[in-house]
Amino acid sequence: MASASATTATLLKPNPPPPSHKPTIITASVSPPPLRHTFLRRDFLSLTAASTLILTQTIIPFVAPSPASAAEDEEYVKDTSAVISKVRTTLSMERTDPNVADTVAELREASNSWVAKYRKEKALLGKASFRDMYAALNAVSGHYVSFGPTAPIPAKRKARILEEMETAEKALSRGR
Repeated sequence: MASASATTATLLKPNPPPPSHKPTIITASVSPPPLRHTFLRRDFLSLTAASTLILTQTIIPFVAPSPASAAEDEEYVKDTSAVISKVRTTLSMERTDPNVADTVAELREASNSWVAKYRKEKALLGKASFRDMYAALNAVSGHYVSFGPTAPIPAKRKARILEEMETAEKALSRGR
């Protein structure tokens, strides 16, 4: 029986924990992070981004417009002049003319495409020609939507639309 108790004694003996499982003691004091005197990549990238932003906002506005924007300006002037002539043609038509409805439909299509094309251009939003043209087209389209393509535009509204067209044309000629 002595041999049975000896084996039992060896089985009941706990094994010591491995050396890597030593308990760690956490202290409650907090020390400041060490000062670093190295230039990290993220510092370089943030400095580069900041300097690029400053340069693009100060130097680029003074650079002459690119040829692409000059072509866009020419296209804007051409399209706006075409829409102005369509508005004037439509407003000058007699109420009894059989082509009034077709002409109004063409004008509405041209004005809708002009607005859709140039309303999203941020550079044009501040221009006087765009503002006056947009207001005139809005008045013309609003009238024909509300009263139909054959309804004559009242004299007061017609005078205001023609005045806005004239100021838009003057602004276009001045590059505004």
